Amino acid sequence: MERLRPIRLLLPVVALVLFTSIRVVFAEEPAQKLTLKDAIRMAVEKNLEVRAELYNPAIGEADIRLNRGIYDPLLTFLANYQESTTQPASTLLSGASISRQKNLFANAGISQLIPIGGTVGLFFDNLWNRNNADPSRGFLDEYWQSELTISYSQPLLKNFGREATELGIAVAVGAKEAASDQFRSKLIDIVARTRTAYFTLHSLKENLEAKKIALILANKILEETKGRVRAGVLPAMETLNAEFGVASREKERIDAEKLLNDQMDAVRLLLQIEGTGELDPVDPPDRRDYQVDEEDAVRRALAGRPDLRAVKVNLRILDLQTRVAHNRILPALSFNASAALTGLGQDYTRGLDRVGSGDYPIWSLGLQLTYPLGNRAAENDYIKSRLKIEQARVDLKNLEDSIRNEVRTAIRGIRANYLQLEVADRGLAYAEERMRAYIKKNEVGLATTKEVVDVQNDLVAAQANRIQAQAEYNIALAQFWKVTGETLEHEGITITGKEADALYDANSR
Repeated sequence: MERLRPIRLLLPVVALVLFTSIRVVFAEEPAQKLTLKDAIRMAVEKNLEVRAELYNPAIGEADIRLNRGIYDPLLTFLANYQESTTQPASTLLSGASISRQKNLFANAGISQLIPIGGTVGLFFDNLWNRNNADPSRGFLDEYWQSELTISYSQPLLKNFGREATELGIAVAVGAKEAASDQFRSKLIDIVARTRTAYFTLHSLKENLEAKKIALILANKILEETKGRVRAGVLPAMETLNAEFGVASREKERIDAEKLLNDQMDAVRLLLQIEGTGELDPVDPPDRRDYQVDEEDAVRRALAGRPDLRAVKVNLRILDLQTRVAHNRILPALSFNASAALTGLGQDYTRGLDRVGSGDYPIWSLGLQLTYPLGNRAAENDYIKSRLKIEQARVDLKNLEDSIRNEVRTAIRGIRANYLQLEVADRGLAYAEERMRAYIKKNEVGLATTKEVVDVQNDLVAAQANRIQAQAEYNIALAQFWKVTGETLEHEGITITGKEADALYDANSR
């Protein structure tokens, strides 16, 4: 019996050393196997934050098409009937002392804005008139008058040119670009969070398994201690020490189980996994030494970070708005031209024939100048635009400096956490060997049960440190790829921009 005791005590220690290869079934229903690749795919496809963010570039597409509506031809139709009884300024106008008239207006037109700010229009106006004029004196008591007019109006100073005309379109295009970059930033954040959550879940599952094995070992120590107390080899106090060790291990198991279940809920929410079944992360943490060139990493971050691109797009929009605001300080000088063919007849057909003959043309050319005295509104709008663009340049410089700092910090995190892997491995090896030694000492009476329990505490802590070190190294890698903007490339995820357009098309039907 005494010879078998060291063997029985060493068996749990061996199990603890090899715990990473042990998989214990803790639930009646089978666990859902979850690879890192599948977790990232589910996050990209199902995460609600990502889906909500995708609406912004789709809304941006709607804004672009809304603003392009300035080039939609404008149709106008007018039909109006009017009766009047007035006193004419002179009987020579109609041959009657009182003028009674009935008028019917039927007009149609179309106008079109052109890119340099001008407007072309084509209008067809018709008037039917019946009155109480004296026909015997040569006046028409009923007639049709028609007029076909083409007109053109062009601003020459203020609001001249494509930039001023298409400002709304350019702002909407830039806003969609920025929204697409923000969507990419959100996707990068979610993928990075998924990697972090995955390896955190993996470490917590390993931690729970270690705590359960540690509890088994503590119970073995308690069982052996009770036997030796009953045999009179150890004092009764040793039983209390062993029971305290079991209680400590049980508390650690309960805490570890709670943390694991909480993390499973967090992963389910992140990946939109239905149900409450156990999740089993099957991919182990990466322990390869990831070498990074700091200067190259900073360069890639400044070139690829989508949030930085969004700020640059905003700066470009502000620059355009500033140029247009400067243009709008100028006086409003417009060139106006029109040409018309007219016709008058007692019936509608006769009036149209005369319009077609071109015998009765009307044309005009003119300039119109307007300028508000003081012009404070336009001048201060320009000043406001200049202040905004200067502010944006400061924000851009600040973001670039922050990115450089984030990259350097992430690189230091990779190196520090990799070195922690080596330290944790050595610490675990030492704790395992020390545990073996104290079990042997306890068997020959050179170590108390309390000392064995304390050494087991150290072993459990060393195992937890190793598990944590592996998780933190992989989390540090995820953070590095996030701050350099390379997360999607590293995971093989391609964003084409068609996703938002498809969402717009689905809602435009």
